[in-house]
Amino acid sequence: MTTPAELGYRMPAEWEPHQATWLSWPHKEESWPGKFERIQPVYARMVAALATSETVHINVCDEDLASRVRALLDEAGATGDIRLHTFRTNDAWCRDHGAIFVVKDEGRGMKDDGLPDDQNPSSLAATDWEYNAWGGKYPPSDLDNQIPGYMAEYLDVPRYKAGMILEGGSIDVNGQGLLLTSEQCLLNPNRNPELSREQIESRLRSFLGVQKILWLGDGIIGDDTDGHIDDISRFVATDTILTAVEDDPQDENYPILQENLHRLHLMTGMDERPLTIRTLPMPPPVIYEGQRLPASYANFYIANTIVLVPFYNHPHDQRAAAIIQSCFPTRRVIGIDCTDIIWGLGAWHCLTQQVPL
Repeated sequence: MTTPAELGYRMPAEWEPHQATWLSWPHKEESWPGKFERIQPVYARMVAALATSETVHINVCDEDLASRVRALLDEAGATGDIRLHTFRTNDAWCRDHGAIFVVKDEGRGMKDDGLPDDQNPSSLAATDWEYNAWGGKYPPSDLDNQIPGYMAEYLDVPRYKAGMILEGGSIDVNGQGLLLTSEQCLLNPNRNPELSREQIESRLRSFLGVQKILWLGDGIIGDDTDGHIDDISRFVATDTILTAVEDDPQDENYPILQENLHRLHLMTGMDERPLTIRTLPMPPPVIYEGQRLPASYANFYIANTIVLVPFYNHPHDQRAAAIIQSCFPTRRVIGIDCTDIIWGLGAWHCLTQQVPL
C-alpha cells in the first residue's frame, strides 16, 4: 500500500489554518456521573467561542439530541457556521476517536508517486487509526471507531487506514517533521502489544509524514489515558515546546514532570539544534469524590483566531493564560472554567479535532 507520507502528505501543526473544528456532543452520563447536566451548558460555551473562529462540525446521535443541542447553543449565544451530523458515537472525546488529518502542500509528492495527474489524491486526507477506548477501559467503542470514516466521507477526502491503535491526544506535531509523544501511552501493552517502538515509529512516519519522534516518559496523575501528551507538553512553534511543571516538590506530579522537563532539554529539532523549552504552571490538585482529576493548562486548543484554555477557578488560571497568550500574540485567549468538565477526565483539547485547510 502506498502510504500518505509517500504521497507527500504531512500532519500540520495545530496553529496552521483550519477549515473547521470537529466535535462529538456529550451524551454518555456515565462519563460525568452526577454532573452531566452541568457540563452541557459549559460545552455549549466552548462551541460558541469556536464558532467565532471557524466552522464547527458536531456529531450528534439522533434528531432528539440535535434539537436539545440547538437549544443549548441558542442559550449560549452561539452563531456562525455550526453543522450537526447524525453520526452516532459512544462518547464525546473527538480528539481521540476522530480522524487525524494530513495535507499535501502544493507541488509536494506529485512527480514521483507513479499516478497520472487526474488520479493524484486530494490536498486533504484523513488518517484512520484504530480506537479501543484507551486500552479497553470503557467499552464499547465500536461507534467511536467508525467516526473517522464518516468524517472522511462527509468531507469527500481520501482515507488511509493505519492499522494501529492511536488516539489524537497522545501525539503533538510541529508540522515540520517532529512528533512528540509519551512512552507510557504509545508503548503501553494495552494498545499495540504486537508492535515494537521501532515499528510504532515507522507507522507514525508513514501515515503522518513526520520524520523524528520525541519521547517523554509518563503522564500526570489521574490521567486515565495512560499519559496523553496533550496534558503534558505542546508545540507552540516549530522549535518551541511549552511544558507543564509542578512547583510543589511534595506534589506527586513533581518528579514526573521534572523527568519530562529533563528529557525535553536534551531534545533537538530536525537541524539537531536544541529546542526552546518554556514552562507552564500546573493548577492545584482538583479532587472530586476522593479522586484526583487530570487538570492541566496544557490541554488548550489552538483555533484560527482564538486559543481555548481550561480554567480551574484558581489564581494560576491568569498566570497560565498570560503565558499561552505570549505564545500566540495574534490570537485571543479565552479561558472557560473546566472544573466540571474535568470530571470526565479531559478538557478542551480532548474534545476537539482540527480539520486543516
